[in-house]
Parts: sequence; C-alpha cells; structure tokens
Amino acid sequence: MKMVAAAKLKKAQQAIEKARPYAYKINNVLTQLLPQIDRALSPLLEVREPENVGLVVITADRGLCGAFNSRIIRQAEKEIAKYDQEDVQLICIGKKGLRHFQRRDYRIIAQYTDFFGDLDFTNATSIVNVIIDAFVSEGLDRVDVLYNEFKNVIQQDVVVEQFLPLVVQESDEEESIDEFLFEPNEEEIVKSLVPRHLNVQMWRMLLESNAAEQGARRTAMDNATSNAEEMIDDLQMQYNKARQAAITREISEIVGGAEAMKEE
Repeated sequence: MKMVAAAKLKKAQQAIEKARPYAYKINNVLTQLLPQIDRALSPLLEVREPENVGLVVITADRGLCGAFNSRIIRQAEKEIAKYDQEDVQLICIGKKGLRHFQRRDYRIIAQYTDFFGDLDFTNATSIVNVIIDAFVSEGLDRVDVLYNEFKNVIQQDVVVEQFLPLVVQESDEEESIDEFLFEPNEEEIVKSLVPRHLNVQMWRMLLESNAAEQGARRTAMDNATSNAEEMIDDLQMQYNKARQAAITREISEIVGGAEAMKEE
C-alpha cells in the first residue's frame, strides 16, 4: 500500500501543481474587481444573514491514512457547533465523512463517493451546480468548504474556506490590475468569471484533498511498516530468549541426571 500510495501521490501532486497557478490567478483578479462593483450584480455575490449554513465536507472513501479523515470530521463538528444543528446542511464528499454524519442524523442534502480514483473536472462542476442552486434559491445563506490542503508528503493542513457568497480574499500576488483596461467592462467580466471561479476553486480543493490523502496514506503505511519491523525484532528477541532458556534448562536437566547416575 505504501508503494501504491507513493505512485498515486506523484500523479496527484503533479495535478495540483498544475491547477494552483490558474486558480490563484483567477482568485486574484476577482479579489481586485469585487470591491469596484455593486454586489447586486449577481445573486452569487449577495451577502445575507447566515440563518441556513451549508458545509461541504471533503474526506476520503477509504481509511488507513492516519488522522486524515478524523481531523476533518472533528473540525466539521466544531463548525457545526457554532450554529444550531438544524440550521446546518451538509454536502458530504467521500464515504468516511458521509458514514460518520449519517449515523448521527445530520441533515445531508447531497453526497458524492467513489470518484477519487478517476477524478475529473466534471465532478467539481456537478458539486458546484448543487451548491449554486441551494444558494440562489435561498435554501442556504452561506457555504463553507472543509478540506485537507496538501503541503508536502508529511504535512496536510485542515482548511475552512468560505465558498459562497464570494468574499474578497487576500492574495500573495503583488501584481495590481488597477491600470488595466477592461473590455467590455468590469461588471460583465465579473459575471463571466464568478461561475468559472467557483468551478476552478472546487476542482482545486478536490485535487488538494486527493494529494493530501495519498501523502497521508504513504506516511501512515511507512510508519506501519516501521512499527511492524520493530515488532518483528522484539518478537524475534523474545523467541530467542525463550529458546535459549529452554535449551539451558534441558542441558541442566541432562547434567543433573548424569550426576545422579554417577552417584548411584
């Protein structure tokens, strides 16, 4: 499993490294344009009092990956505790999170499982469509996403990110677009970019989680291998000690029997 996870990790890491630049750049453009336009331009920009909150919880379909799933689930429960449980609706991605919340009778409005093995951009768009429908119909006033962000093989950070309504997020990009001319205008560009932005960000989050899962599984299997080798060494030592004690006892019995026969 360690070797399989290592192979999958390399592929997943390459995918997320390719997706990040575009996702960060489109986020940077919207970050600088949003303060310049009227939020009434799009229902996806409308800020409402969060009476009904949606929580997208991204876990894995399988276990044996250390604390990868449990950390997300614990953080999700902390987020839910900020509101009344009846006011929170869940979109569960991955079997581990789905089974956990199903057993505890949480409100689950959508579920997605068994697609990480063949992850495709259409998976992200289908999830986003459900989120947009729920938000536009005012069934949800705010949507947050919980996922593991891939840092490296041994580090995955739990991230809680507001998905809707769109907010201005700080970016590491220093480039400013204030001097750019927009055609036809900023409003039309924002209307065009917002749906694309949501799809790209969800795609990035799925890729982040997939890469983080493989990294966590590789580390967990490496630790399991090391622990198994240590256990084998300990058991071998105990076996050798027991065998040596048995041999010593047999020799002592033979010597004692031989001495007894001499005395007779």
